[in-house]
Amino acid sequence: MRTHFDVFGLARRYDVDVPALEKQYRELSLQLHPDRVAQADAKERLKALEGTTALNEAFKTLKDPVRRAFYLLKLHGVDLEREDAGAQKDMPLEFLEEVMELREALDAAMEKKDLARVQAMGTQVEGRRKAALDEAAGTLRALEGGGTGEDAQAQVRKASHALGRVRYFTRFLEQVEAFEEESLS
Repeated sequence: MRTHFDVFGLARRYDVDVPALEKQYRELSLQLHPDRVAQADAKERLKALEGTTALNEAFKTLKDPVRRAFYLLKLHGVDLEREDAGAQKDMPLEFLEEVMELREALDAAMEKKDLARVQAMGTQVEGRRKAALDEAAGTLRALEGGGTGEDAQAQVRKASHALGRVRYFTRFLEQVEAFEEESLS
């Protein structure tokens, strides 16, 4: 299977040189642009369109550290983007209870129209989101070292839990942002 990393000829790893990726993206975009084969037969035009689509999707994923982390985890067999992902059901109960309490506190603050409290909660959760992403990145880097067997499974599980937290915190922050926009408009 051709990965997003393969599209750019990169090693499968969390750390990516984004400025170099952007430069390579621009160069490949010019080479693959469908206008270059506008006079070709339908098969060639379709191939160019598919190549451009794959390039755009790969670039969008690899330039963003969060998307890149989720994608790497998917390459290790855990797709947190799927709603029925078993990994979501596998989150520690303490964390899920904590998220419920956070959501209830956010709902209460929003109900009271307490913008300062909502923003303070957002700042706190953003710090926790960053810490969870840092943990996931560190774990994914450790997986790049080629761990096998139970060690690799434990690393995948750890990265899965960290990215699960990133996902929950991101949704929380989206609610905070929507409330801020509503309050300030």
